[in-house]
Amino acid sequence: MKRLWKNANFALKAGMIITAIFLVIGFVVYFIPHADPFTFNTYDPKLGSCKGHILGTTSMGQDVLWLLVESIHNSLVIGLIVATIGTVVGVFVGLLSGFSGGILDRILMVITDTFVVIPSLPILILMTSLMKGSSTVFLIALVLAMFAWAWPSRQIRSMALTLKERDFIQTAKFSGESTVQIVVTEILPFAFTWSLSNFMNATLAAIASESSLAVLGLSPANLVSLGNMIQWARERNAIFNKQWLWIGSPIVATIVMFIGLFLLITGYNDYLAMKRGR
Repeated sequence: MKRLWKNANFALKAGMIITAIFLVIGFVVYFIPHADPFTFNTYDPKLGSCKGHILGTTSMGQDVLWLLVESIHNSLVIGLIVATIGTVVGVFVGLLSGFSGGILDRILMVITDTFVVIPSLPILILMTSLMKGSSTVFLIALVLAMFAWAWPSRQIRSMALTLKERDFIQTAKFSGESTVQIVVTEILPFAFTWSLSNFMNATLAAIASESSLAVLGLSPANLVSLGNMIQWARERNAIFNKQWLWIGSPIVATIVMFIGLFLLITGYNDYLAMKRGR
């Protein structure tokens, strides 16, 4: 980490700092004992910033600060689950397809291309509407993950097609290693850096997708997320009531989180390019 920090560019350093702050909020501050922010009338409604409520309270008597912490936590969990599933499945399918070839390659690519060309937004709207009010963080993450693996699979397949002709792969074949074993032990290490970059990008895309659905009023009503927090503030006229902290805090948090993840992705890619140049 010291070497990485020393050689990192400004974008990567800024992205690491911003992302680390949100991770601390979502996975450290979140576990500090506090009242359930989703419960109505816990506190006096429509309070401004004060000693007991730094960001005030909502018109339903919820503490905005803890509602924001819960939203950041759930949005990050959704992003990380979707990125993990999408990257792992996409990389494995892509490597297996590219290395195997033949009928298995054609079958896997037909399935992959189907998920690539299917418009995801109508499907996401339909599925989240059917689950509205009864979904969980994990279920909404699974729905988003359905479309998160196809593009990575396509991209990593091209990498596998070039690697499969290398001499060390032929040696592994003659040594009696199975296809899965060669993919995992011989090819996967070459795809690790790309997979890490894709993981960060998939996290950003998943959070953006959930936030977009929530702002449209299509995210599960019982899910405390950044998008839903903005939607709830809109529904209850936070702007007309001049409750700027209620609607402003999730908007600012979402923007800063996106900027942090974007800087992390671009900075990391530039760092890899510089490292390869050496």
